[in-house]
Amino acid sequence: MKRVGIIGAGLGEPPLLDMAEEVGKAIAEKGAILYCGGLGGVMEAAARGAYEAGGLTVGILPGSKAADANPYIKVPVVTGMGHARNVILVRSCQVLIAISGSHGTLSEIALSLKMWKPVVGLHTWENLPDVHYVKSPKEAVEKAFSLLP
Repeated sequence: MKRVGIIGAGLGEPPLLDMAEEVGKAIAEKGAILYCGGLGGVMEAAARGAYEAGGLTVGILPGSKAADANPYIKVPVVTGMGHARNVILVRSCQVLIAISGSHGTLSEIALSLKMWKPVVGLHTWENLPDVHYVKSPKEAVEKAFSLLP
């Protein structure tokens, strides 16, 4: 199965979260596994979209309790590694979609590019070399799937 990662803001306003949910739903409808950090914000919204569409959701958690995962994560992966869990998340995916986000997202984008994983950017850090920028959730998913090996 194809493995698509969602990285982005841990907090967000409804328009941003709606975009993330739409991306998650489309990923599930295309039969891919959705990976994310397993917590709130963009991660929860994308997981909700995938979960409600019948998709498989995997959360790579920073803490040491599976119960910390948002309710839409079917497979919680407990790491106890804090931000270092970003390496596991990136390594597990074939392509990543960044939606908004702050410095944690920037670190995930950098790790992705360092590991030669394609990154699609949707309302996220701008002007980063090698990031494929798009303007809509539909474009984000189409671009991500076009970059899958």
